[in-house]
Amino acid sequence: MIKAWREKAVRVSFLAALLFFMNPMTVYATGGGIGGSKLATGTQQLIQDSTTFLMVIAPIVAGLLIIYFCIRRSAADEMDQKKWNNRIAVAVVSCVGAVLGSATLNVIIGYYQ
Repeated sequence: MIKAWREKAVRVSFLAALLFFMNPMTVYATGGGIGGSKLATGTQQLIQDSTTFLMVIAPIVAGLLIIYFCIRRSAADEMDQKKWNNRIAVAVVSCVGAVLGSATLNVIIGYYQ
């Protein structure tokens, strides 16, 4: 009974999403409406400023963490050195991900200006 209900819910959700995305009506947020409001422009500026801040602060924090992890790795035994190496790799990957994510958001926001 639950399985049949799930299948029906999935079908209805799919049809609703299909109808929503296939709707030919276009809505523009320009002029004196939402696009020109202080809320829209303020939110846009907030996202742009926060992503710029993230692009600056992420490498600094990652660098400090990597220095800390290297110090801890030098004082660890062989088993713990593997864990500290993994933590260093995670810090590097997280830094790259944060910078790329914030740069992508900055590029997307740039198209709306």
